[in-house]
Formats: sequence, structure tokens, C-alpha cells
Amino acid sequence: MRFSDVMQGVTRHGDDWRAVVSEDWLQGRSVFGGLQAALALRAMRALVPADMPLRSLQTTFVAPVPAGPVSIHAQCLRQGRNAIQLEASLIDGEQTLCRLLGVFGRARPSVLNFQPVQPSVSAAVPRELHYIEGRMPAFTQHFRACWLRGDLPFSGGRQRESVLRISLRDEGPVDETHVLAFGDFIPPIALSMFDQPTPGSSLTWMLELLRDRYDDLGLDDWRIDAELIAARDGYTQQGVMLWGPNGEPVALSRQSMVVFG
Repeated sequence: MRFSDVMQGVTRHGDDWRAVVSEDWLQGRSVFGGLQAALALRAMRALVPADMPLRSLQTTFVAPVPAGPVSIHAQCLRQGRNAIQLEASLIDGEQTLCRLLGVFGRARPSVLNFQPVQPSVSAAVPRELHYIEGRMPAFTQHFRACWLRGDLPFSGGRQRESVLRISLRDEGPVDETHVLAFGDFIPPIALSMFDQPTPGSSLTWMLELLRDRYDDLGLDDWRIDAELIAARDGYTQQGVMLWGPNGEPVALSRQSMVVFG
């Protein structure tokens, strides 16, 4: 299933929403985190006016989300004149698998107007990530990724910064759900410091969006600038700056992860 196929399959059933995720979107035992967040966002979006862009999204990954049917519950926590805060959960019966808080807000008049500028990066030998079934997370087959800086996973490297060029194998206009898919693609940089496969998992993820629209962007040649900020006691903290195809600043991300090694 392409990313757009999964998104189009989100349907409302009473007070909840449902979707079906195929096994090619798994990341180990669980559905790819960026897709989990996108499913919840699709349910949230049904409760929000179209002219209110997503400003920030906080995600806590509680338990593995298996492939197959997924149930989503969303509700409004507070609605003001210019901002709405919502909560959404991926659920299995009474069990919460993933919980999210989203803030949507209209543009406000302001004298402040500045954005980050994409720094240049060069790679002597860009390294493309080739999908190998059984040896790589299944969801990575939906992306094309090339390392411009940093070390590949499980390569025994020491670099704490990575820069990736990334595309999504899909068609259609870009929306805010695609931002979540791109923003969560990069694996923990800490895993590149091991010389053999080592398990890792995300605990929390916070994304702050810098644009009001995305349909003017394509699905090819996005860029991820990531930094491993800290690592201790099996927990790591990683920051990401996500750029659009022409260097447009799109989102800021901070993620807390665990590494079992």
C-alpha cells in the first residue's frame, strides 16, 4: 500500500475512525511511527476548520501498533478563536497504543518574520540506502534515501550528525501528513555507532511545523538534517530540521528514543 492509499482508507465509524495498514509499513513489531502520527492527524483534521494549519504535534508511542485494522479516537480539548487543541489515540479495545496532542492555529498579524536558511552540504560519495527484505524495516521500501553526511545504521561510525536526501515513492499533492512521514524517517543516529544490528525504539516525538501549506512542494528531494544531542543510560535525544525540495524550512523535530545496546 502506498502512503496515499493508507491515508485515503481512513474512514469514520461513529465517534471513531478506522484504517487498515499493510505489513509493508511495519518498523519492527510496530507500524512506522510517522504513519501512526499521520493516521491520528487525519482523524484530528476532520474536527478542525480547513483554514487552521497544524502548528505542533506531540506524540507518545505507548505500545506496538500491529499491521491490520487500526482504530483512532480524536476529540477537541479546547477551542478558541484562533487556536484549537485536540487529542487523538490509536487504540486496540481498551488499550492505548499511541497518544497525540495537536495544536492548530490561524495566522496572526506580527512584525516578526524570519525563517532558518538551509546550509550547504557536500558529500564526496553520497551513499544510497538500498532496501533489503528481512534485513531492514519494511517501511523503508516506500522511500528513496541517500546519506550526504554521517554514517549508515550499524556501520560502527562515530559521527553525531547526519544529512539525508529523501523522497517518497508515491504520487499526488503533498499535505501535512507527508511532513510527518518525512520527519520521522531517519533512524536513531545512535544506531550508526553499532557495528551490528541493535534494537531501538522511539518513546516520544515532538514536531513543530513552519509552513501553512505544502501542496506547492513535491515528494522528491526533501532533506533531513539530524543531530544526536545526548545519549545516556540507554536513552538518546535527537533533533531534526526538515527542508522541502528547494530548501524551504518545513519542520523542527525533537525525539526521545531508547537503544538496547
